[in-house]
Amino acid sequence: MNEVELIEQLTRHLPGHPSTLVGAGDDCAVLDFGDPGRVVLFKTDAVVEGIHFEAGTDPARVGHKALARCLSDVAAMAGTPTHALVTLAVPADFDARYLERLYAGLSELAAKHGVGIVGGETTTNPERILISVAMLGTAVRGQCPLRSGAKPGDAVFVTGELGGARAGKHLDFEPRLAQARWLVEHFPVHAMIDLSDGLARDLRHVLKASQVGAELLDEAIPISRAARQTARASAGAKPARVAALTDGEDFELLFTVPSRQAVPLLDAWKKAFPDLKLSCIGKITAAPGLTLRNKQGRRPLTVDGYVHFQKP
Repeated sequence: MNEVELIEQLTRHLPGHPSTLVGAGDDCAVLDFGDPGRVVLFKTDAVVEGIHFEAGTDPARVGHKALARCLSDVAAMAGTPTHALVTLAVPADFDARYLERLYAGLSELAAKHGVGIVGGETTTNPERILISVAMLGTAVRGQCPLRSGAKPGDAVFVTGELGGARAGKHLDFEPRLAQARWLVEHFPVHAMIDLSDGLARDLRHVLKASQVGAELLDEAIPISRAARQTARASAGAKPARVAALTDGEDFELLFTVPSRQAVPLLDAWKKAFPDLKLSCIGKITAAPGLTLRNKQGRRPLTVDGYVHFQKP
């Protein structure tokens, strides 16, 4: 059983609550506590030594990543983060100075985005460090794009460049909070998700939730310099374009807007965020499935992204 199958099994019969607008299955839960102008976002995420970072990694960067992952999910809902709780599980022979550095990195990013760290939990965990962050935020009511909102004919966009995040970006990335809020304030964003498990995997989440398909343009996929350098440096490395589709941990935004808005969006984006690339990479289709179009024609996209517990 892989991660997707496990989640589907565990969430099949979860109890609900009258305040829940969106439960399991999106980047954040969306809750209605009666504010006529805003909804509440609720999210948790974890990083584990040996999976999300290596033992020798600068602890300040580990702390940054632990919080940034939750911030990126809030960004995918065009939200504003407000509060966080941190659960820290460490071996019994932990190094207090290491953990202080970890919290310094976490706290610096929290302060940058106005997030209050209001408590948490510490516990023993044999062999390796685990940091879990639970986060609250808010979003403007009616401006909270879900994975399920993509429509046939929509243009598909991604921010930044993709692939090769393990060269360093996965520890230092900046969540696209300001960009996401700008997007929903100025354009009709139908669906949005952050790219944590790779473009090929995360786009499929949107397609499944929206019950649509998509066609990607091969030459439009924005490939990072790190992905290109890795591909050139090792004969056994993934081709750069495959890395851009599958590597994961890019933490960029993927979103859809009506096709008539594509050119105005690109023009406005260049003025608002001149230092961050925005690429139109394809379109949403009524027919199911995910395809890739290049000069030779169109074919099904068979590569996938990262899945925990993936079968060999």
